[in-house]
Amino acid sequence: MPSDKLKEITDLVKKHKIKYVDYKFIDVPGTWQHKTHPIAELDEDVFRYGTGFDGSSIRGFQGIEESDMLLMPDAETAFVDPFIREPTLSLTCDVADPDGMKPYQNDPRYIAKKAEKYLADSGIADTSFMGPELEFFIFDNVSFDVLNPHKGMGYSIDSNEGIWNCSQNNGVPNLGHRPRFKEGYFPVSPTDTQTDIRNEMVGVMSDIGMKIELHHHEVATAGQAEIGMRFDRLLKIADNTMKYKYVVKNVAHRNGKTATFMPKPMFGDNGSGMHTHQSLWKNGKPLFFDKDGYGLLSQTALYYIGGLLIHAPALLAICAPSTNSYKRLVPGYEAPVNLVFSCRNRSAAIRIPMYSDNPKTKRIEFRPPDATCNPYLAFSAMLMAGLDGIKNKIDPTKNGFGPINKNIYHLPDAEKAKIRSVPSSLDESLEALENDHKFLTQGKVFTDSFIENWIAYKRTNEVDPVRIRTHPYEMFLYYDA
Repeated sequence: MPSDKLKEITDLVKKHKIKYVDYKFIDVPGTWQHKTHPIAELDEDVFRYGTGFDGSSIRGFQGIEESDMLLMPDAETAFVDPFIREPTLSLTCDVADPDGMKPYQNDPRYIAKKAEKYLADSGIADTSFMGPELEFFIFDNVSFDVLNPHKGMGYSIDSNEGIWNCSQNNGVPNLGHRPRFKEGYFPVSPTDTQTDIRNEMVGVMSDIGMKIELHHHEVATAGQAEIGMRFDRLLKIADNTMKYKYVVKNVAHRNGKTATFMPKPMFGDNGSGMHTHQSLWKNGKPLFFDKDGYGLLSQTALYYIGGLLIHAPALLAICAPSTNSYKRLVPGYEAPVNLVFSCRNRSAAIRIPMYSDNPKTKRIEFRPPDATCNPYLAFSAMLMAGLDGIKNKIDPTKNGFGPINKNIYHLPDAEKAKIRSVPSSLDESLEALENDHKFLTQGKVFTDSFIENWIAYKRTNEVDPVRIRTHPYEMFLYYDA
């Protein structure tokens, strides 16, 4: 580590009277893990040689027979953790194999680094900018029981903002202002009750070095929200996505509420996505702009779109990787299920934002992903699909992907039938990934073994457990059979 960076860390420790260092890293499914040491244990050797942990206890990592692994802290990621009582320095880590001190092949952060290197080596561009829009719900209560299958399984959620509470008093006056279903977009208070908690979230994000552009209530009733985070380079924005989720969940928690990024926690209203804006740059210049192109897009951008759309079924096994993702990806509720591109149209899988004709703002927005994904894997996979489109000149206008500028829901049935849709289940997406993943293994960014293990993990731990359990609605449909 450069001496100036070590000095920055030392100065930060002194300034904030840091007592502990918290090492954070991501498992394969996409959840932050951590361990904490007294600050006296942090020295230059830790940055050089790492600190050990048991990799066999982490989802998607090693078997017990080769469990010793290392965390390699990245000094660039340092921030003072805002949720730990004692002053604590947080460092995001890469994972290394102690046998030869090699980067660990299953570390999602390493995969993101390889994707950035593959981009630079391609000569096509030197920078991939990603701008994810994470949506989430802030509820007042959630409960679920799956541990007593013979006694009964079920779940319930509640929110004082939920329109279903219009007739409830719960011992206090019912003041009546609540967003109706699908009418939560942009109302002022008192209908929007969560401005203050979103302000608090934005304040914490800003304090730890994140650039935030806006926040607002989202479409659904019951406290759906979005905080707009500034776009950044692929690896940096993946790091910031994990910070974003950490802040949202912890600020909600300390306010006696609970936040979830689950795509479809509530039937009957809009789900939560992670629309991802993307652009490529080279030598400080944007590559997606052409003043004469459709939507002001260059041919390079169109090829990138072609890659995303042709590989979309496989991509969604990584970008919308939960069984619940496909409760959101259904027609209606502004769901981006149609594999076409379009200016402005939010039911298309790819939208071209048209707010500005500034070349620097020209980008495309891939709308099917959601925040159950591992951002390091999802951003890398999207980049690899786009690059495959550029390399193979996959023109979406010649492959049945549009553009479509009409309201897709109002198209005649014959026209609508020509439009391909996203898979209808996680299992379908996993099957698509089995059959279409060579674009991910270019430059060894993803490995065949990683993809095989990902598919096996998802089927064994998510698809099959959900598939074999009785659903409450099945009782309604079939109990009297």
